[in-house]
Amino acid sequence: MIKTRHGIAEVKESIAALMRRQVDVTVNLGRNKTLRFCGELSGVYPALFTVRPNDGNFLGKTAYSYAEVLCGSVRVRPAGGFDAKGDVPTQSAPELPS
Repeated sequence: MIKTRHGIAEVKESIAALMRRQVDVTVNLGRNKTLRFCGELSGVYPALFTVRPNDGNFLGKTAYSYAEVLCGSVRVRPAGGFDAKGDVPTQSAPELPS
């Protein structure tokens, strides 16, 4: 069971704020596999958003739903911005105090 602290509307607003900016995307593919890439957030639509990867060999776009961000299977951050303020709200494990 997934317990979220944020609603889908809040995720949509956070993603829309990153429109036409460079973002770092982390996708959980399951079975301890993850995909990470950097690209431009190229489209924001009612049910999904698209990211155009910076990889010159990749010719298309990737599309993700807001529910995937809400569930934590997709994580979107501003490129180079690994601070908590710029992070799109997702359900994640709590950080351990140092």
